[in-house]
Amino acid sequence: MLKRAGTGILVAGSLLLVTGQAPDTHREPGYVAAAVCAGCHGGIAETYGRTGMGRSFYRPSAGNAVEDYAGKNRFYHEASDSWFEMLRRDGRFFQRRYQVDAAGRQTNVMEKPVDYVMGAGKHARAYLSRTGRNTLVELPVAWYAEKGGYWGMNPGYDRPHHDGFRRTITYDCMFCHNGYPEIPAGHEEPGAEPVYVGTMPEGIDCQRCHGPGARHVALARAGAKAGASGEAVRRAIVNPARLGGDRQMEVCLQCHLETTSFPLPNAVQRYERGPFSFRPGEALEGFLLFFDHAPGTGREEKFEIVSSAYRLRKSACFLKSEGKLQCTTCHDPHDIPRGEAAARHYTAVCRGCHAGAFSELVAAGKHTAATGCADCHMPKRRSEDVVHVAVTDHLIQRRRPAGDALAELRERQESAGDYRGEVVPYYPANLAKTAANELYVAIAQVDQKSNLAAGTARLRAAVEREKPKRPEYYLELAEALRNGGKDAEALRYYREAARVGPGSGQALRRLGAALRRSGLAAEAVTVLRKAVGVSPDSAPAWHELGQAYRDGGREAEALAALQKAVALDPEMPEGFNNLGVMWSAGDEARAEGALREAIRIQPDYADAHGNLANLLSGAGKAEEAREHFETALRLQPGDAATRYNYAMALGRARDFAGAQRELEQCLRVNPDLAAAHALLGDLLMAKEQPGEAMPHYREVLRVEPNSGRGLLGLASALVAMGNVKAAVPYLQRAAGSAEAGIREEAVQALKQLGRME
Repeated sequence: MLKRAGTGILVAGSLLLVTGQAPDTHREPGYVAAAVCAGCHGGIAETYGRTGMGRSFYRPSAGNAVEDYAGKNRFYHEASDSWFEMLRRDGRFFQRRYQVDAAGRQTNVMEKPVDYVMGAGKHARAYLSRTGRNTLVELPVAWYAEKGGYWGMNPGYDRPHHDGFRRTITYDCMFCHNGYPEIPAGHEEPGAEPVYVGTMPEGIDCQRCHGPGARHVALARAGAKAGASGEAVRRAIVNPARLGGDRQMEVCLQCHLETTSFPLPNAVQRYERGPFSFRPGEALEGFLLFFDHAPGTGREEKFEIVSSAYRLRKSACFLKSEGKLQCTTCHDPHDIPRGEAAARHYTAVCRGCHAGAFSELVAAGKHTAATGCADCHMPKRRSEDVVHVAVTDHLIQRRRPAGDALAELRERQESAGDYRGEVVPYYPANLAKTAANELYVAIAQVDQKSNLAAGTARLRAAVEREKPKRPEYYLELAEALRNGGKDAEALRYYREAARVGPGSGQALRRLGAALRRSGLAAEAVTVLRKAVGVSPDSAPAWHELGQAYRDGGREAEALAALQKAVALDPEMPEGFNNLGVMWSAGDEARAEGALREAIRIQPDYADAHGNLANLLSGAGKAEEAREHFETALRLQPGDAATRYNYAMALGRARDFAGAQRELEQCLRVNPDLAAAHALLGDLLMAKEQPGEAMPHYREVLRVEPNSGRGLLGLASALVAMGNVKAAVPYLQRAAGSAEAGIREEAVQALKQLGRME
């Protein structure tokens, strides 16, 4: 586990690992080790191992490395002001990030080992690191195959704010990129932290398409001795070719159907299903429901990295085939043709239906005689969501699209162009109108805020009507209400989620957080103590408990809970930031170390930069404080509180012009910040500009009518302008202030003016 020198924070190893006890685990029943299949099916196993699915997930080694770890292995990412290096050291691979401070020193250094590679490398490779608590995180830099191969930011990272070394590999991500892993018992709950135990599978194996193989293997090994016939052996495993059209294609659709990777959502997994519980041959809608943009919204022509099945299903060839055109019509899942053989293969498939029409068009001079149908009718295009990759467009078109389909694209920035409108069922197209399905359709409206207002009303009506027995429905409704600014109504449904699911760590944690936000710190503590009892390894639950203790004034317990949170998750920037804030009142060295650790983990953490700047300013380290204030405001320019604190720091450093500039900008952001008006008024008075100061003191009194500081300041400005008569009432009111200093100053001023006995 990482321990940053000088922080004063001892980060313990994961509690999951130090107890010496093997955790209870959940493994999907009936599966065997992938290598077992090769014992009887060696030829198929060998060719399948060369496919993209067979090479989807693996450990890095010198033998499978195609990247340049020694030459062009470093680049600067301007958007996040960070350098990245890809390193090979002592037979292992690493990814490293650092920034450069004003003195030219490397700072905020983060380095993690590459424990797994995700992606066959035909188009791209992503790199994963396994944490001490057995989660997997995606590292920021990927390798892209085009242009001879180069390093670049992962999708979603080419922006000022990105996930850094904290993007978690979720169960739904693993579902499509690897064989079924082993997970801890209890982590089948929707929303549970994705933890992986035991030895990870390496690649999508045979059972992903053929189903669990244990019974098939047992019967095959027993053979005639157990009276197992060949037919019984065959029936003990799924052969997709023997399935009906829909079930056969769904073997592929489980991973290759994605309507969009941008916020919508594209699919919702049924809550009662475990994350790795789908079996080939069952109806896919019993596991996943797929959703899309509403027709006529201009989103129909999107082209994304996993759009192959989505685009194919729009093709006239597919629609007219009435289910006969399958993915396997063109693609042999056990092998992949390459080079000229691939071109001949795909052309032969096309000619299987279009040979007569093709010959007639050639004879009439209306079509070239050249082969290579896919080059024109299914050309490669650059994907909108993974802009460094071009893949085959599976929309089979009569004519090649106009324009340069491979032209470079810029990555779409955060929230730019997010869809706002109705979310409609896509697959199955004719979703049965059942009570359960109505709940999921309503959830699809609100899950990623696409249709929040209408969706919230729809979901509330469905929940009240059906009164479901699982907590997830109530949590979705509560989150939707909260996102719509209806916190009081949301709290009711958070409570209901915890009532329905008293053993749900998710429900208890979210209820506790809602109670804390509502100012009910004591009740929040009670609920969150239950949450950590149910999920003792949940760093977010311990972190939330720490905040609830702090809100209730129980500082010692708050510190203990926050330290527990960062012990469980040593890369939780929020935990270190909150520890830094708490320690700043009495242990500045420890506070500084915690805040620097928060920034090292997340260099774009504006709040941590602002808190560190305040601490440094108070310690007289003006120049370093200035650097962190300016970083915080570059990252979050609309943060009025940080601008106010920066103005205070500049004033202490006697940079009054800078302080005035920051206060003026602060008030443009938040015109109702009384403290900023008061400080700017004081500054203008010091510059002997009472006329300019007076409106600011009046603004203080507009926001806080009984502000002693505002009363005294306005009176001082009036006196300076010679209007003593108008100043006296304000001084008299200030003389009754609860603040001793204000009261004494007002009394003294009245005496000097002769208005007090």
